[in-house]
Amino acid sequence: MKRTAFLILLTVTAISKVSAQGHGPLYGLQTPTLAKGGFDFNAAAMSLATEDDQSFMLRYIWSYGVTEDLQINITTPTMVNRLSEAPRTRGNNNMPANGDIEASVWYRFFSNAFGVGKRFESTAILSVSTPTEETRSGINVSNSIHGAISTGYASRTWYAWVGGGYQYYFEEGNEQLGDLPYASLVIGYRPNIFMGDYPKPDWRVFVESLAEFPGTSTSEGQLIPIDQRGKKVMIGPSFLGLYGAWGISFGALFPLYQDITQGPKEEYRLSMNISYWL
Repeated sequence: MKRTAFLILLTVTAISKVSAQGHGPLYGLQTPTLAKGGFDFNAAAMSLATEDDQSFMLRYIWSYGVTEDLQINITTPTMVNRLSEAPRTRGNNNMPANGDIEASVWYRFFSNAFGVGKRFESTAILSVSTPTEETRSGINVSNSIHGAISTGYASRTWYAWVGGGYQYYFEEGNEQLGDLPYASLVIGYRPNIFMGDYPKPDWRVFVESLAEFPGTSTSEGQLIPIDQRGKKVMIGPSFLGLYGAWGISFGALFPLYQDITQGPKEEYRLSMNISYWL
């Protein structure tokens, strides 16, 4: 029943009206920012499965381009099903994968365009979030702060982004959720057959990877070994299709490496997004 409800919500609400974005990966850090005065509404459907359970979530993102290099965002969740033992992860495109409301600022501090449609650029991200639940995996959860940097190259054929970030949770009721250092790497390719202009379709394929190193939570200053989530490396494909004013992106991540001493192992992550450009 929960899976049926999720699919219905996915079809009805994962439609985005955007003005400039939607040309990047699903899971990894990236660099593009909106044009000055640009407004972006985006809705994404996400799922994360472990050996014991599966989460379903919709996320809504509102973005505004203050300048061509400075963008502000706010993202809110609709939780369909939570995991009882949720891993700490950022999810896709800099968004929390758990029930957090988050506000962020993206600043593209370096940009170098050269050749035809080629550029190098770097973007810094600073965000604050507040949880929508009181506990997570049996630990009191509080507000958090997150920072990340991403650097990338883009051309008409090849794309690459590499980045890393760190999320810190504040103490709540003498308990503190462990921090989350992570890194991402994305390689993208646009086949020559899709170089034509509209009405030809335009497809791009990405190979995305995430490496996560969550820290151990504490209670009254003492480590809680049973909460150790373990290190993991996820990898998988994602696809972006554009046709006129419409776009669709979808993809999955699978564990390449997991070092988990307590709790269920992760099996996969899924995400899908349908977009419409005004």
